[in-house]
Amino acid sequence: MKILLTTLNARYTHTAIGLRYLYANLKEFQENATILEFSINDDLQSVAESLLLHVPDLIGIGVYIWNAKEVAELIHILKKVSPRTTIVLGGPEVTYEPFRISFDEADFIIAGEGDIAFYELCKNIQNATVPLEKNIKMSLPPLKELALPYKYYTDEDVKNRYIYAEISRGCPFECEFCLSSMDEKVRAFDLDAVLKEFEILWARGARNFKFVDRTFNLNMNTANKILDFFLAKEPPYFAHFEVIPDHFPASLREKIARFAHGALQLEIGIQTLNLEVAKNISRQLNLKKIKENITFLENETEAHIHLDLIIGLPGETLESFGKNLDALVNLSSCEIQIGILKKLSGTHINRHDTTFGMVYSDTPPYDILKNNQLSFNDIQIMKRFARFWDLTYNSGNFKNSITLIWQEQSVYENFYDFCLWIYAQTNSTWKISLERLGELLFNYLTKKKKIDPNTAAQKMLIDFMQLKGRAIPAYLKPHAKEFTQNSKIGSSGFNKRQL
Repeated sequence: MKILLTTLNARYTHTAIGLRYLYANLKEFQENATILEFSINDDLQSVAESLLLHVPDLIGIGVYIWNAKEVAELIHILKKVSPRTTIVLGGPEVTYEPFRISFDEADFIIAGEGDIAFYELCKNIQNATVPLEKNIKMSLPPLKELALPYKYYTDEDVKNRYIYAEISRGCPFECEFCLSSMDEKVRAFDLDAVLKEFEILWARGARNFKFVDRTFNLNMNTANKILDFFLAKEPPYFAHFEVIPDHFPASLREKIARFAHGALQLEIGIQTLNLEVAKNISRQLNLKKIKENITFLENETEAHIHLDLIIGLPGETLESFGKNLDALVNLSSCEIQIGILKKLSGTHINRHDTTFGMVYSDTPPYDILKNNQLSFNDIQIMKRFARFWDLTYNSGNFKNSITLIWQEQSVYENFYDFCLWIYAQTNSTWKISLERLGELLFNYLTKKKKIDPNTAAQKMLIDFMQLKGRAIPAYLKPHAKEFTQNSKIGSSGFNKRQL
């Protein structure tokens, strides 16, 4: 039986670790199996053509929130052209019902971790004498018995893409918006075996690792061993971890502080700092520890920090969200990712639908449309707020000048006004060039905020000239002479908050 394993990644630089687990555990079917990855930006008929050129008997497809619509269309094309090809779906988007995208044209759907289940299904398909059940619900496989996937990253993956890795599955917390909360037990892989695979990957040239563990810093023994692996290596390299915000004991702090600039990225899911809202979604918050740890990471490490906030949580008003954003900006100069609440099938967030009037879209990414606190218009404005925040603050392109919008006042309130103004000028949040975005910001600072043009220009010139060879925009040229006389571009005098 000829088998293809495929998915549509969010972008080219991503890789699907799930496909490699399936391949690693295919046993006798492995020699006739192939992994083919695409991205959601690829033409779907071309994807179907590439798959069918292999004349497969069976195609296994990983389905996620970002590719669900495209996968449904791909299945339709495949079945039109090659109806006898068996299609098996797996992944988070088909693990819990209700399915809000129709996958009726698929032959089989594996709900749950498919590492072993996919192999068993292939064996049953090959040997079947009676029809098999379409929907297969699997129990959790013992992780220490799984064949590991890391040798199946190709040389092209190693050279051009992120290497996704994991040392555990599951999460002990019960945050109601998150699928990981459905599996409360944390299960660990054989750490020594994983580290051996990492050594082989490193020897092959792998330098970009993204760990998908939900709670990397839960087990200190494991976390310290993984950090030791990287600290023993010569930079440059990049390691990304998702961490919980209130658990940074001394041993972990000491190691994090030793990483070179650009080597370590920590994603911290704050989501809300409002204790009442956190209680609504069964999220534990230790505000004192959170603030202490963010302050430590900001001031005593070179780690790149990525904090997450969510708009639309049950009970969270715009005012409450604004206080969250103000507090985080005052604590740290790091990236703050602003997301919109999503209602994922299988999560318990739906228990708030009546009480808080939660209304969601039925198409991916299933984001909230309105609730009792936020109107549809409020949500739309905040989506634009999040986009403009990414373009200006998170991008780092305006790290010095963007703060002139709020100065010593509320970050949220002042950026909200800027968001309304800039959308009125552009009527879009996409395809805005960096130069145009900079000119819009300059005009807002000088004309709406009444900031001295030279003061605004000097800040913007620091931002624009961080990258060598970048041309000074026309709107800043009248102020460039003073800047070049008084500034030393590229000097080591810029501190972490400035850059």
